[in-house]
Amino acid sequence: MVEQSIKRLEYLTDIIPSLITEMGEESFSLKISKDKWSKKEIIGHLIDSATNNHQRFVRGQFEMTPEISYNQNKWNEFSFYQQINAEQIISFWTIYNKQLLEIIKRIPIDNLKREIKIGENIFTLKFLIADYVEHLE
Repeated sequence: MVEQSIKRLEYLTDIIPSLITEMGEESFSLKISKDKWSKKEIIGHLIDSATNNHQRFVRGQFEMTPEISYNQNKWNEFSFYQQINAEQIISFWTIYNKQLLEIIKRIPIDNLKREIKIGENIFTLKFLIADYVEHLE
């Protein structure tokens, strides 16, 4: 399961940046309504997800059931993704996910059973890795 997630994340980090770049800044930044995220803000949300999952993937290996959750709307709003240049956001998303790949590849098998609390739920590290990649897709 983790090997499959690793291969999928490698593939996504290879293809997504060029697909987004081809879209152009105007289309990438377009908001169809005030209450909906632009594509740029969606990628920003995926950066926020990477940030929080980074904590889960690392802290989950040495802390006893750490609780790591976040308010996705507030993170997106106060990260100011809509106002930041598309190239910066795409580059940051790519680099952050490549870093997560390197971490995931090195997690000892025994640590994949360790648990992280998110809200009222408890998940294994193994589940969260697969879930993270599915969320990207």
